[in-house]
Amino acid sequence: MKPQSPLDRYSRSAMRASAVVIRSYSTSFGAATRLLGARHRAHVRNIYALVRVADELVDGVTDGAGLSAEAQRDALDRLEDEVGRAVATGYSSDLIVHAFAQTARAARIDASLTAPFFASMRADLLVPIAPANEHPVANSTEHPAASASEDAPHRVRGFDAEQHGTYVYGSAEVVGLMCLRVFTREQQLDALQQHRLERGARSLGAAFQNVNFLRDLADDTERLGRNYLGSGDRLTDADRVDWLRRIDAELADARAVLPLLPKDARTAVRCALDLFACLSRRIARTSIDELYARRVRVPDWQKSEIIARAIARTAVETR
Repeated sequence: MKPQSPLDRYSRSAMRASAVVIRSYSTSFGAATRLLGARHRAHVRNIYALVRVADELVDGVTDGAGLSAEAQRDALDRLEDEVGRAVATGYSSDLIVHAFAQTARAARIDASLTAPFFASMRADLLVPIAPANEHPVANSTEHPAASASEDAPHRVRGFDAEQHGTYVYGSAEVVGLMCLRVFTREQQLDALQQHRLERGARSLGAAFQNVNFLRDLADDTERLGRNYLGSGDRLTDADRVDWLRRIDAELADARAVLPLLPKDARTAVRCALDLFACLSRRIARTSIDELYARRVRVPDWQKSEIIARAIARTAVETR
């Protein structure tokens, strides 16, 4: 057996660090990645870990550490710069960035995908995070990514349709495209297949994000001072119904291209898709007032059923 080079050993350690991030933040996503073929598993974890680190940076970790708004922006800028250097060179002293760089280089993930992601994260930093037990207040600096509600008791930044689309593309759709590049990195796709798969990956990423926006209404509004799903400070039940229709259409677009994915990626993607479809159905049975009071979840027994069905469905497919 050929001995590991120092770089190989370091890269393996970095990938183990990414797996720890997943286990710490998302049991559901961790379970879904275990359904991936071995050649994809670590790569998807590496993507998730970097996304999670950046997301935590803008959603309160740096604020909790006492960093000023300027210091938080600097931290995000440094992270983006480090990602660019690591992808170019194949090395970073930051284990999570190093692991992502290995995946990016293997799957041809470049700045066309990472730049929109960091742009959406940077937009979040322009929205103030309220200290515990306090309502958010408006930031004096406006930003084109979000607009402030003028007559709310505590001002909440809302996103109109265009702003929402730009934000979701960077925060979620490009993550779907990154995973797609991992899944298809050893395939030769024609233009039509590529287009269909990319549309499906973007739709699935958008559906995941929009479901989470509905699930996180209370935290996003009260702690983070954000309303990603409208230009006002609060949604109505009619808004909830409209967003669920959109989510169902996005999930349908994603489901239509499942047969085009490699079989060793299909079970995990189907499982994640079915989980969020289940969440969508639960949100449909939950009033808007309840959504502002609690986070909708899928019980563990139902998650187990979803996983079992996804495994069984892929097993009978021949392709």
